[in-house]
Amino acid sequence: MAPILVHIKHAGKTYDLQLDPDLPPAVFKDTVYNATGVPTDRMKVMVKGGVLKDDSSWKKIGPKEGQTFMVIGAAGELPKPPPKPVVFLEDMDDSELAEALAKPVGLTNLGNTCYMNATVQALRAVPELQVALGTPSLQSTTPLPGALRDLYNNMSHTTDSITPLQFLQVLRQVNPQFAEMDRSEKRANDLMMGRQGYAQQDAEECYAAIVNSLRNVPGLDASGKSVGTGAEAVVGRAKFVEQYMMGQMRRELTCDEAPEEPSTVSFEQVLKIECNININTNFMLSGIMNSLDTKVDKNSPSLGRQAVYSQKSRLSRLPTYLTVHMARFAWRADIGKKAKIMRKVKFPQEFDALDLATDELRAKLLPANRKLKEIEKERGERRKVRKRTKQAAATAGPTLSSSSSVPPTIDVEMADTTGVVVNAEGATVGEDKSKEIVPGGEFEDERVTRKKEVAELAQLIDVDVKSDVGCSATGLYELVAIVTHKGAAADAGHYIGFVKKSVFDAYKNNKRSSAIPGSSSGASTEGGGTEQTTADLDGLEDDEDWYKFDDEKVSLFPKEKLATLDGGGEDSSAYVLLYRSKSVV
Repeated sequence: MAPILVHIKHAGKTYDLQLDPDLPPAVFKDTVYNATGVPTDRMKVMVKGGVLKDDSSWKKIGPKEGQTFMVIGAAGELPKPPPKPVVFLEDMDDSELAEALAKPVGLTNLGNTCYMNATVQALRAVPELQVALGTPSLQSTTPLPGALRDLYNNMSHTTDSITPLQFLQVLRQVNPQFAEMDRSEKRANDLMMGRQGYAQQDAEECYAAIVNSLRNVPGLDASGKSVGTGAEAVVGRAKFVEQYMMGQMRRELTCDEAPEEPSTVSFEQVLKIECNININTNFMLSGIMNSLDTKVDKNSPSLGRQAVYSQKSRLSRLPTYLTVHMARFAWRADIGKKAKIMRKVKFPQEFDALDLATDELRAKLLPANRKLKEIEKERGERRKVRKRTKQAAATAGPTLSSSSSVPPTIDVEMADTTGVVVNAEGATVGEDKSKEIVPGGEFEDERVTRKKEVAELAQLIDVDVKSDVGCSATGLYELVAIVTHKGAAADAGHYIGFVKKSVFDAYKNNKRSSAIPGSSSGASTEGGGTEQTTADLDGLEDDEDWYKFDDEKVSLFPKEKLATLDGGGEDSSAYVLLYRSKSVV
């Protein structure tokens, strides 16, 4: 029997094929495979009586000239299963859900414990602390570090608010001042009835007490791993607080009344810097400088009497985490108690601390400081170009993405009002972006560019700074946590914590790593995580919002509203500010 011409239909397309009834069906299937790409083992050819099989008889099927057969099956290889099984949110337990969403949880107020809740949330902005607390052989003279570790573990494995009763009990055991009872006039009736309540405490004092209790927590090595395991946790090893949260202050005293008297220099370890607030203080930096340059009365050995000295204090070491205390509470002798200073004082979200450093330290940090500023500026420009190019492609429609249909010289005008013009190759017309555009007119991979920037910056880091694990390598800081006080009274009111949202995004992605090898400007968390894409980097850097922790209530706080925390009234005013040294990733 002579071959006949038949049609097959697959995936909406029709093919004309030769069918030889004298040959077995397997030969026809091979012909179909060559035309459609559907492997024979996944192919179903629908014929009279059902599906064509290898042992089917063409005589029974009776194919006719011009007959159409339907072919079912996927062309090419089957999609591979995901490396990890897909798990839906509704199938996750609390621990898995908390890890997947990285949603921070609140802490229940146990009666005037908002000061503690806000402090614990603020310290959670230090991921290296949780690495240090997680060492198997955590050693400390007090049980507070272990209680804090357990509290953070519980907070990261649930989506419900935590009742920090155990941590509160340990805090009061170690620091009895936080177990003080409320004996104010408003609680007089309760006291008469035998009902006692705990007094409100100062959040900054709680912050200092917790950090001081962590002084014996083992430190981290240059790779960000704890050194406090087994025999390594010995006396003389670096401690975490000394590495990451403690600065060194150089104080120089000169006698104003006897200039010929030699000046005296002393050094002091400090966990915070004060921002003094007076009638002339409008900005945080001026308040800090006011606290660093002071006048003191002391006995002069050359004059043999009390004399006025000028004390100039500067930091000879800047830690990765710099704590600023806004001194909003002062003792008033006329009323016999502490009063709150309501004055509005603006604080920056990005802070250059070189003004606080000694001349020697400033000279070491200045090259890397300038380079980091330059890198951040260039990154911002590249990010803008990527956004404009993406908007241009969306405005022009799908034809723009096809190089065959759009000449490379055609410009596409942006839809926004900036007047920026982007050509089809992604370069902004009128701007020199040679550092971002490689030959051929395409963007260089942002990750490749950043690796080059990290290498360039690493060469500018001073050798002494590189070897000092936990210090700031550039003196540039970003604000990551705030504790605010709301109210007019110093011994009352309400404390609220604020933490930058990107801190928790870093926990979720497990991608926070050391910016500069050996610079210790940021320790990596264990686990590594997958490498970030350019879209991931843009998303993290564009997300500048914050979380607001009002005890058990957690809500998003837009970055535009941070200015409302400057003070100036009884509403929430910044009281403790935590800055983190900037890194280049």
